[in-house]
Amino acid sequence: VQLQASGGGLVQPGSSLTLSCTASGGDFTFTDYSMGWFRQVPGKERELVADISWSGGIANYADSVKGRFTISRDNTKNIAWLQMNSLKPEDTAIYYCAGSLSDGRRWESWTLVTVSS
Repeated sequence: VQLQASGGGLVQPGSSLTLSCTASGGDFTFTDYSMGWFRQVPGKERELVADISWSGGIANYADSVKGRFTISRDNTKNIAWLQMNSLKPEDTAIYYCAGSLSDGRRWESWTLVTVSS
């Protein structure tokens, strides 16, 4: 499987942005993968922003983004999203989309989000 993250960019504080993560490849089943978004700032550890179960029925969020970010997926289109609202400068980071199998294997792609006035 290959993942392609997109949607990052430079936005002002208070703005919204939607990140997308599209999966592709010759032989994979998207519902085998739990999907997650992580972020990392240089010099800091990577943190989990949100993740979602294969069915989309269970989602978890970091406390710092609860109520502002929403993770979702469309298994018919092999795509996952991270809707980010009320963005803050501290949300600036490299955002990694990750698809994980139950055996621990993981694939990633990244996009840069900068929140600045």
